[in-house]
Amino acid sequence: MPEASASIEVRPLAGAIGAELANVDLSGATSDETVAGIRRALLANKVVFLRDQQLDLDRQVAFARRLGTVTAGHPIYASPTGQPFLREMDSRQGSRANHWHTDLTFIRRPPAFALLHAKVIPPVGGDTMWANMATAYAELPAELRRLADTLRVVHSNDSDYTDATVGARREYIATPYESEHPLVRVHPETGERALVLGGFARRVVGLGPSASRDLLRVFQEHAVRPEHTVRWRWRVGDLAIWDNQATQHYAIYDYGDQVRRAERVTVAGPVPVGVDGRESVALLGDTEAYSRDAPAGAEQLSAAAR
Repeated sequence: MPEASASIEVRPLAGAIGAELANVDLSGATSDETVAGIRRALLANKVVFLRDQQLDLDRQVAFARRLGTVTAGHPIYASPTGQPFLREMDSRQGSRANHWHTDLTFIRRPPAFALLHAKVIPPVGGDTMWANMATAYAELPAELRRLADTLRVVHSNDSDYTDATVGARREYIATPYESEHPLVRVHPETGERALVLGGFARRVVGLGPSASRDLLRVFQEHAVRPEHTVRWRWRVGDLAIWDNQATQHYAIYDYGDQVRRAERVTVAGPVPVGVDGRESVALLGDTEAYSRDAPAGAEQLSAAAR
């Protein structure tokens, strides 16, 4: 794979997904050329990793804003005071995410990109896996690809993902959110077709509960085959950036009572569009403000990091 720019070295990590980017330091001024190179590598590899990034939250947000509009930290959970963009992924708060999922597919406009910066990592364990949903689609049998192109799926915050990972379940589902997405979306930048699945997917439109579960299981098990995945072993200071429009991920919970903490920032995405040109629709809950406008004080927050 060619270098993303004259200075960035792109080191592929697996056959279908993932690359480490070397010769990049985001703690200082970052040129437009470097940002463009990172974006190209991200779109090509679906998830990229940068070791040893000395970033405070302001600088992480400032870089994220070079990729697009920065969203609020989460559509359900409030962010810490004075940190409107932050979603803190802290194992002590039950934020383990040990279930295959694409971030926030229960809303109409899931994030386009996510940036996760490792702050505390267990001495053993705590890796994360990503799966390439474009490759998963391309490698479906032809009959299943044709079927997938026609299907719509309802995603909900009251889901298997919620059952598995969220300790404060009552708070998480107090307000129901549901959105209907195409099972296959057309990527807005690459034009690739990618499966929209994961733990928030609840039912196939037009099918009963049993048939929905069986069909979703067939697609999901294919999507996360090991051949479609990469596994990252974290170190403190690592920054992972993934294309949430073409991936699923799974944070492995194999570190017992050790602490695992990271800071996530997300970039707003467009409304997904299916092969037939139909957009996703919101069925329950209003989360448009999450991705439509940056939270109040955004410019002041990131200005210090520029």
